[in-house]
Amino acid sequence: MKKKNFSSSFSSKRNSSGKKNFSTREKNPENSAKGIRLNQYLAHAGVASRREADELIKTGIVEINGKIVTKLGYRVLSGDRVKFDGRFLYPERKVYVLLNKPKGFLTTTRDEKNRKTVMDLIANASPYRLYPVGRLDRQTTGVLLLTNDGDLAKKMTHPAHQIKKIYHVVLDRKLQGSDFEKIREGVRLPEGKAKINVISYVQGATKNEIGLELHIGWNRVVRRIFEVLGYEVTKLDRVSFGGLTKKALKRGQWRILTEKEVSFLKIL
Repeated sequence: MKKKNFSSSFSSKRNSSGKKNFSTREKNPENSAKGIRLNQYLAHAGVASRREADELIKTGIVEINGKIVTKLGYRVLSGDRVKFDGRFLYPERKVYVLLNKPKGFLTTTRDEKNRKTVMDLIANASPYRLYPVGRLDRQTTGVLLLTNDGDLAKKMTHPAHQIKKIYHVVLDRKLQGSDFEKIREGVRLPEGKAKINVISYVQGATKNEIGLELHIGWNRVVRRIFEVLGYEVTKLDRVSFGGLTKKALKRGQWRILTEKEVSFLKIL
């Protein structure tokens, strides 16, 4: 098969180092479904966050196949050789960490006020840069997934996939039957009607302990559902996320997902 000549497929200009600066491809990479965006590739390699990677790309510190790339949105294809600040980067192994989050930790990669984050708890879990999938507020405990698999993270949090979450809720007082029915029918919040899959009283407990299954991922949605009806959530624990549970994990402990668990998540 005759090889294509790609030498005319790029527009270029010289930079101060004498190297050609390739800012685009003949086929606009931003419209291509192939490969991954360069900022995502750098983030996965542990160089920086995607936002920080965009700024680094602009400086001309990234080379692909020996050519400097400054185009935001450029997509890295299979077989491309990516160099950052003079050293080659390689695709990293995907890592999936399940954490039983305790109270008092922020679900973020870092905090400007230097408060404790979930990253402090999994510091030894992987040499790669991991990110929380979705959020649990500071006082909420339970199942939290962290990974460097951006595609899976997007799937687990996108409303279209309706990934189920189950919570154990403890209220400051018993949930009245009329309010139980209102929640089952859907409580109106600013974003719209908060639709619940299942609500039940916790068997063997007083009626201030509630089990709640839902797939919506609005900010603090569980707490707000009860607050709008005049209840205060005194304890909130996520016991399941996409079928993952914290079974055998003590509060603050983590483990690596099994291949079977990862495969299950990818077919949800």
